[in-house]
Amino acid sequence: MRFLISVIDNSTGSATPEEMKSINAFNDQLEANSHWILACGLAAPQTCSVIDNRNGANIVTDGPLIVAPEYLSGFWLIEAPDDLTAHELARNGSQACNRRVELRPLLG
Repeated sequence: MRFLISVIDNSTGSATPEEMKSINAFNDQLEANSHWILACGLAAPQTCSVIDNRNGANIVTDGPLIVAPEYLSGFWLIEAPDDLTAHELARNGSQACNRRVELRPLLG
């Protein structure tokens, strides 16, 4: 089973050196235990565009879809044999980055 662990933050690039050390150790643990698929940080919401080309509309709106005090600042894509393992990995990821995270199964 594959899962998305989204990191919730109110600032982009806000990890302290100690948090980055913990995140890197968590990433190493994911790789060593064959849970790693991909992980990365995301640029600030102000840098994004919302694109709607349904029916050829070609509408581009600068900025995020939703303006909120918190947003997704990064993510992990992981492989886990079951929900219990995924929840444990999400708890470990939350502790490593010192942020709240959202765990969501991938479809298909």
